[in-house]
Amino acid sequence: MSTTIQAEKRTHLKPSALRNLRSSGRLPGVVFGKNADNEMVHISTKQFQKWLKQGAAGYIELEFGKEEPITVLLEDMQKDPVTRDLLHVDFQLVQNDQVIRTKLPVKYKGVPVGTKSGGIVQIQSAFIEVEALPKHLPDAVEFEISGMEVGESLLVSDAKLPSEVTVISGENEFLISIVKP
Repeated sequence: MSTTIQAEKRTHLKPSALRNLRSSGRLPGVVFGKNADNEMVHISTKQFQKWLKQGAAGYIELEFGKEEPITVLLEDMQKDPVTRDLLHVDFQLVQNDQVIRTKLPVKYKGVPVGTKSGGIVQIQSAFIEVEALPKHLPDAVEFEISGMEVGESLLVSDAKLPSEVTVISGENEFLISIVKP
């Protein structure tokens, strides 16, 4: 699944110019990739936030007017620590013939049974880091957690991923736990 976002190229700006850019509804960012020059861009903050609310999964097509669109994956985003406003985004250029390393979002379905007996859901990680060719990457890793009891946990090793996808995150890294209050 891919989303299209209008983008414009930008030059290196001073902090005051970046603040002005953000206040005008634009979000500065950078596109990077193997064997490609870093490209400074800015996109619509509103369009990007809409994509985030829809689950922030899949590829993004950045359209630059009449130029050929480029396909990217969200690599990182910076937020203001106080206001939580978006400050900057980093996109990884998708080259179909090269293996890329990225973070897949983890999505949980259901309400654990253990919460009915007083358990608390603790999410330790919202991402699993993987490597694969772009065509083999799933949009997200989903877990059904409705059967989990107090004291149970899910690890990275519990993720069901295609055989073409190499997991970089540690196998014993916790994703979610149901703990006693």
